[in-house]
Amino acid sequence: MDSLHIVGGKRLEGRIPISGAKNSALTLLPCALLTADKLTLGNLPRLADVDNFSHLLNGLGASTKIAGVKKGEFGRRMTLSAREIASTVAPYDMVRKMRASILVLGPMLARAGEATVSLPGGCAIGDRPIDLHLQALEALGAEIELAAGYVKATAPKGRLSGGEYSFPVVSVGATENALMAAVLATGRSQLFNAAREPEIVDLCNLLVAMGGKIEGIGSSHLIIDGVEGLNGCTYDVMPDRIEAGSYACAAGITGGSIELVGARPHDMLAITNALAAAGLVVEFTADGIRVTADKPLKPLAISTAPYPGFPTDMQAQFMAMLCMAPGESFLEETIFENRYMHVPELRRMGANIDVCGRSAIVHGVERMTGAQVMATDLRASMSLVLAGLCATGETEVLRVYHLDRGYERLEEKLQAVGATIERRTTG
Repeated sequence: MDSLHIVGGKRLEGRIPISGAKNSALTLLPCALLTADKLTLGNLPRLADVDNFSHLLNGLGASTKIAGVKKGEFGRRMTLSAREIASTVAPYDMVRKMRASILVLGPMLARAGEATVSLPGGCAIGDRPIDLHLQALEALGAEIELAAGYVKATAPKGRLSGGEYSFPVVSVGATENALMAAVLATGRSQLFNAAREPEIVDLCNLLVAMGGKIEGIGSSHLIIDGVEGLNGCTYDVMPDRIEAGSYACAAGITGGSIELVGARPHDMLAITNALAAAGLVVEFTADGIRVTADKPLKPLAISTAPYPGFPTDMQAQFMAMLCMAPGESFLEETIFENRYMHVPELRRMGANIDVCGRSAIVHGVERMTGAQVMATDLRASMSLVLAGLCATGETEVLRVYHLDRGYERLEEKLQAVGATIERRTTG
């Protein structure tokens, strides 16, 4: 089993290339099921989740071919071809590894007129029902049946008819599934209170490049006019705003200066505003964003919210950084009800954090101390790495397979800016 060993106390300085966005890649990959033509995705991050999703698509009949990657390069190019959908069933053993697997439901239903998908797995960060996915698909004309841990969806006349759906709460995944289903419907669909995340915009832009007709991109009101068929295309995955924000926190917690090469400022305003409020200097450069900690950190009050609010996927990383901010910081988690599982591990390293329900108070400490800690989910894992980077002594982070799901070659990128970090494998 792999673990990360970190010797803390080093000031990080330099440039880190930002990889393609995991959350976007997992949404763009199932678009291959919408066309018989080839779809080529560039800037695709090399992550366990991407590999797992590719295997899922292989099981449904899509071929995947990866272009050669030069040593030292990040990202890769993959060509997907689903000339025929060999199976409309995504079984449990394929889906259980990650929640994003539910995103094959919409495109399979749209193209094949039916889809049977196991209820998904993923990080244990709270109850994340798929009710909104199913309600949205029903509004587009699908008939839904739940049985024995599977969702079976059918289009009564072979194609969805289209329709209108207003999300009672903002849901990124449900918006994505509804979008992919609606592009091949026979009529017009309208989605109200749709998610507005940059990853949703990335999906819309790909669907338009494939011949889809979508209005209102970037807004909460999406209008989709169904088309007879979609074509293939070549498209690059957007840069990962969460990875960029995570490395920005690495600069903050170590008193360093890191340029996030390829990061897009307009995707990250809530994150960069919070970094600036914490006392960091944020500069927009020709190549991305530079984040510098040239003075002591300041405490913050943060509440997670759907985009354009502060992302839940950055809460754990900011909590780790704010452990080194004198005074008290207040965090509120409004998206998931069980996303403070990293707190006990941070406490093992000397953090002083009180949790009450969905709220947390971080009391700044003078120093953190290295310890053996265990990751519980993807973003929690990164918070422990960040704590280890500033801690006195050595930190060992266990269960790094969580990190491999979302951070491409993390230790290599951190080593390049001065961190003492290495991966070790034990029997």
